[in-house]
Amino acid sequence: MPTRVLIPLPDTDFDTTEVAVPWTLLREAGVEVVFATERAGTLTSCDPRLLSGVLFGQLGAEPEPKQLYAELTRAPEFAASIAWSDVDVSTFDALLLPGGHAPGMRQYLESKTLQAKVVEFVKTGKPFAAICHGPLVLARAIDPATGKSVLHGRRSTCLPGYMERTAYWLTAWKLGRYYRTSPAYVEAEVRAAGAEFVRGPTELTRRGTRDDDSPAFVVVDGNYVSARWPGDAYLFTKKLLELISSAR
Repeated sequence: MPTRVLIPLPDTDFDTTEVAVPWTLLREAGVEVVFATERAGTLTSCDPRLLSGVLFGQLGAEPEPKQLYAELTRAPEFAASIAWSDVDVSTFDALLLPGGHAPGMRQYLESKTLQAKVVEFVKTGKPFAAICHGPLVLARAIDPATGKSVLHGRRSTCLPGYMERTAYWLTAWKLGRYYRTSPAYVEAEVRAAGAEFVRGPTELTRRGTRDDDSPAFVVVDGNYVSARWPGDAYLFTKKLLELISSAR
């Protein structure tokens, strides 16, 4: 059977790069990607500001991820999502949780249904991955057997506070709380969940690419890989593929 990776999504506002890059690299590696949305068959969409530029044409996705996203929107599997409630975790080899900061992400970040499926998946021991705001889903996924988040005791990075604050300060005058998805910063919630937060090197502009991982940073903790922001997406996916290969 082919390797299958599950990528849950909200109806809108996910990060362009954090979905399009993993989809591309996984597909190139022969992996079957299955998308899941709240309702089956939802034709979801990324945050449109990341395609046009968040502010004065800046702060958006890079050209290559935008091209990959255009290809993704034409892929049959993109429009054939399964419902979060119908996910059978036993049929997947890995789970990937992308991020995004626009308001539509709250549907995904706050879903108790999705959180319950995430708990089920993590308990299988298979590889799982989260980038940027994605670790919030893990932080909020409480295992009823322990009463603790599935991130408790894990080493994890996520969108660091300094990145989130900088983006908010730069844009709040024009976009309000566009960069404040939740009342608490992502880093604060990940720490509160009992994770050992790993900040990584300070970076605000340079991004990793398909051929250059030097600006990127990820954390691998056993069968879990996490990353900070879209600039880590290529290395993040490569590390997940390594975990999948090892697991199989």
